[in-house]
Amino acid sequence: MEKMKMETANIAAQNVEKIEALFPNCVTEALDEEKSTDEKKVYKKVVNFDMLRQMLSEQALDGDEAYEFTWVGKKAAIVEANKPIRKTLRPCKEESVDWDNTENLYIEGDNLEVLKLLQESYLGKVKMIYIDPPYNTGHDFVYPDSFIMESEDYDDGVGYFDDEGNVNFKRENSVTAGRYHSDWCSMIYSRLLLARNILKDDGCIFISISDIEAANLKKICDDVFGSANFVADLIWANKEGGGSSDTKLFRIKHEHIICYAKNIDELEIKGVPISNAERYKGTDQYESERGKFYLQKLGMGSIQYSASLDYPIIAPDGTTVMPADNNNGRKACWRWSKEKYERNKNRGFIEIKKDSKGIWTVYTKQYMNCDNDGNPIERTQRPMGIIEEFSSTQAAKMLESMGLGGLFSYSKPTALINYLISRLNLNNEIVMDFFSGSATTAHSVMLDNMQNENNIHYIMVQLPEKCDVVKENLKTISDIGRERIRRAGNIIKNEKPMIAQKLDVGFRVFKLDESNMNDVYYGVDQYNQSLLSLMESNIKEDRTDMDLLFGCLLDWGLPLSLPYSSETIDGCSVHNYNDGDLIACFDENVPESVIKFIAKKQPIRAVFRDSSFEDSPSKINVGEIFKMLAPDTRVKVI
Repeated sequence: MEKMKMETANIAAQNVEKIEALFPNCVTEALDEEKSTDEKKVYKKVVNFDMLRQMLSEQALDGDEAYEFTWVGKKAAIVEANKPIRKTLRPCKEESVDWDNTENLYIEGDNLEVLKLLQESYLGKVKMIYIDPPYNTGHDFVYPDSFIMESEDYDDGVGYFDDEGNVNFKRENSVTAGRYHSDWCSMIYSRLLLARNILKDDGCIFISISDIEAANLKKICDDVFGSANFVADLIWANKEGGGSSDTKLFRIKHEHIICYAKNIDELEIKGVPISNAERYKGTDQYESERGKFYLQKLGMGSIQYSASLDYPIIAPDGTTVMPADNNNGRKACWRWSKEKYERNKNRGFIEIKKDSKGIWTVYTKQYMNCDNDGNPIERTQRPMGIIEEFSSTQAAKMLESMGLGGLFSYSKPTALINYLISRLNLNNEIVMDFFSGSATTAHSVMLDNMQNENNIHYIMVQLPEKCDVVKENLKTISDIGRERIRRAGNIIKNEKPMIAQKLDVGFRVFKLDESNMNDVYYGVDQYNQSLLSLMESNIKEDRTDMDLLFGCLLDWGLPLSLPYSSETIDGCSVHNYNDGDLIACFDENVPESVIKFIAKKQPIRAVFRDSSFEDSPSKINVGEIFKMLAPDTRVKVI
């Protein structure tokens, strides 16, 4: 019976498989020194890069020079992003709100490891990511990545010392010191590599950043998402500035919000309502239905000339009007075909006027409330690249109004996040923030759902970083985030009770932890006879059925937000996730009656403890029962 691996995917190995599918002659075998023993040699697939370069000879670079953005530690960051981990997310029902019904997630833990754990369950499922990562202040980060370098490693990488130990250049201790840029770049790079995987093809990411790392961040995003998928560098005029944190010579009153698409051809950005409504001044008998209008010339010289669009139009006095007449005699054509002109003329969309010189001009009526085919529309324009409406002081005031004032610095205003949310069609979609902070993004999602009756769900991820100020037992930033979401939900329920009945203001809490399995569970090819006895109890003693169930969901790539139920059958607890997506029983010595009960439900997946069965014949019997009653069910053990 197949065992669940209970670790994240090995992305590097998956990439090798993809290369092998395209260029099988470029993949060979090499000794796996980590898994090999004196008694047994284990081999792994590796890429022959010389052969791969030869296969791509027309594109390969012959020399060392290349246009690329790099830093000391970049390769280590890639390795770290691809490296599998043996961690899990443990459900924390007591800290959750409306656990049984909510589809929102709040995950406490290092976001690098959390992103790895979510790779299978949320691959290509998140429509929008917003993050406000820690800005580079020239100090070490709270994110304890294993590839973040010590000073000595950085010195070796950049050649700080010569062969005789002499200093090659002067070290800078300011924010511009290379090590701090390298550390910051490595920190954000590995996380963006993983974040891209969970974005939908029509999704995008917004990243708030200051001037210090904006240029580096854009280069990193070019590397991760592709320069062709750059959407915009939005400037948020936060109306703060003038303090000691400004630059030496200028007062800085803005931040950047850099936006990249997963696939820019798939991304749609919603326009904003037109700001020039005053141009719609004309009135006629269609005003109640179409609104007011303005006149636009039907003949415009900027249109590429087409003979089929160059036809005569008869003015009210019988004068023949040609496109060139509306273009100072220069060669031109109408914007509409003759058929479209006749159709819209009969429907009142055309007006022909004579000016003071007696020259006739043909106009189309551009109505405020409908297009030229009479279809109702909301006239919008592309949003500006400068966002000026929202001040960062609004964030502090909101936290103060919620009784959370003074606990969190530099929070973003909900209005800013709601503006970004409103640029996408997010109904029934997922928004993610893996630098959740005070949970502004979660609050903003709830406000958007309330104001627009949408059904957007969120995934928040936050490291349990200790707070400088402790209030009401809120000791960590994740404590503050969860409490803010609770209070925001209660405010919505009190202020909009009728609307709140339809809204999801709850959240499921999960906390990052070590694997549910004892370490001896791993590395099957490394077991010897002396270790076999330890296999009888490969699950840690402090783990509950809920821990095991959600660990299996991650391993099998199922979302963590779906409904589930439990029932007792012949003394055993049977867990049914999303009506048969997965059914599990983790009791010891599961009787045949329970096996048959599960099989008769014909779930897509079924999971048991390895120790649920006394011996190999018992496991074989389970397989036979499922072959007979549920042949399409995949059965695994942990």
